[in-house]
Amino acid sequence: MTKTRVSYFYHPEVGHFYYGPSHPMKPHRLKLAHHLILGYGIYKEMDCYRPHPATMGEMTQFHSEEYLQFLSKCSPDNLRQYHSQMQRFNAGEYTDCPVFDGVLEFSSLSTGASLDGAVQLAQGQCDIAVNWSGGLHHAKKSEASGFCYVNDIVLAILELLKVHARVLYIDIDVHHGDGVEEAFYCTDRVMTLSLHKYGDFFPGTGHSSETGAKEGTGFSVNAPLQSGMCDQTYSDLFKPVFDKIMEVFQPGAIV
Repeated sequence: MTKTRVSYFYHPEVGHFYYGPSHPMKPHRLKLAHHLILGYGIYKEMDCYRPHPATMGEMTQFHSEEYLQFLSKCSPDNLRQYHSQMQRFNAGEYTDCPVFDGVLEFSSLSTGASLDGAVQLAQGQCDIAVNWSGGLHHAKKSEASGFCYVNDIVLAILELLKVHARVLYIDIDVHHGDGVEEAFYCTDRVMTLSLHKYGDFFPGTGHSSETGAKEGTGFSVNAPLQSGMCDQTYSDLFKPVFDKIMEVFQPGAIV
């Protein structure tokens, strides 16, 4: 039996950023996770890589250049200069996406790891690519949202689409994967499957009636759930839906 080839991507600087006091997003946990991987010897079962920081050119494959320029220039020391832009791009102290030192650098490290993983998958160099710093699924083309500034998932999928005709995106975060769904809402080359809490809960999207538009009609699948979901019920819901998607959609890669 052929051994599954797993590539693990981690940049030593990615855990050194700070969203601010009392903010629930704590990049330091990425370093803690990395030390657990080292401590338990899991790294011995994987090929480990230091990813490159994503360039502006790579990130503008999805995000607007004006938005990225804002992220590169704003800092806690010059916020007053960017008041109108902060409102426009949904960043700053009155949002859940604060402006902190190195916000774009942090995003580029996270994104670079996902891009490197996508390239290896596309080139057949690994079977599974792992980036614990990625998955920032709320970021929009020109807007920060839900602690997310650059959508590494969308950029990784775009990289995979250079090789694969169809890519499946699965989101099992408690919040709806709205940024990724929105990015591919009108295409039949990416199917998005999101299981999430729904109701009076961020981001407020992800109803089962949201199924895509134009060529993408039927390629967005949402399972809005209520509080109290147990493991068995979740599994009973997920498995048949996933199996049917795999049978019908037949993706070349899964994110």
